[in-house]
Order: sequence, then C-alpha cells, then structure tokens
Amino acid sequence: MSTSADSPAKVLARIIDTSQPQTLLSCGSTANDVAAVWKQQAGCQLLTLDTKDPNAHLPPAQTPDLALITDTLEHLPYEEGALLLGQLRNYGAHQIAVVMPQSSDWGFTDFIALGFQRHAELETENGALTLYTYNLDTYNHKRAWNNPDNWANPHMWGKSWW
Repeated sequence: MSTSADSPAKVLARIIDTSQPQTLLSCGSTANDVAAVWKQQAGCQLLTLDTKDPNAHLPPAQTPDLALITDTLEHLPYEEGALLLGQLRNYGAHQIAVVMPQSSDWGFTDFIALGFQRHAELETENGALTLYTYNLDTYNHKRAWNNPDNWANPHMWGKSWW
C-alpha cells in the first residue's frame, strides 16, 4: 500500500491505462468523469450506474472488464453497498476499484471480507481517501497444498467426491 498526493481521478486513470478495458462500468461523479475520457480516447463500451440506486440495474448487460466506484458507498446503507460490490464481483467483473473517504462507516475489514485489497491512501483538500481494489486474477492465490501430492490418498484425486 502506498500514500499518494495524486488526485483520485489520476489514480483511476492509471488503473484504466494499465488494464485497458473494453467494457468499463462507472458509478459516481469522479468515476464517471474518468470513464468518459477513456471512452472518448479508446472507444470502449461504457456502462454507468445511478449513485442513488446502483443495484437497480444489476446485473449489467455485459460483464465489465473494470468497474470504478466513487462517491457512492458512503451514501448508501451498508447492506446495499455490500450488495453492489458483491454483485459486481460475483457477476464476473475482472477488476473493481473503489475510492472511499476514510471518514466513512466502511472499514478495512469490510473490504477485506469482500476480497478487496487496500491499494493506496490519497490525500485531498477534502480529506483522506482510500483506494481499494479487487482483481479476479490475484485475489485468490494458488496454494501449494491444494494438489494431489499433499492429500492422504493422492491416487484418488479427481476420481471421486464425497
């Protein structure tokens, strides 16, 4: 995790530039602004969610390569926010980036429980923000013990389930 003086828009723009999404979902004013610039430059498909009721249009028409969420979760009841992130994750969003004020009711453990990592802390004139990210490729690392060599009956691997 790093601390950055960059604006949330610059950090999100770097994430977009790194991931090069063909389908981008955005929710929140900062996310929408950054996503609109990417759409204009790359011609990607852009999906947007309403910050007042983002769950109303889920699942998205197409699975997004990247979802950007800003200025949203801190205004929703926790259950609705968790539903939003869980649905995006479960419907196959490849990557999700969420920018949250540190003063919100959401805590580090709330994001960790949903498979997110704390990526960076951002300092702005309006207060400190935290960037949380989820990446389908890296959230669940391969474990050395999860193979037939480390099981009691390796000869039965893949043959029967109980």
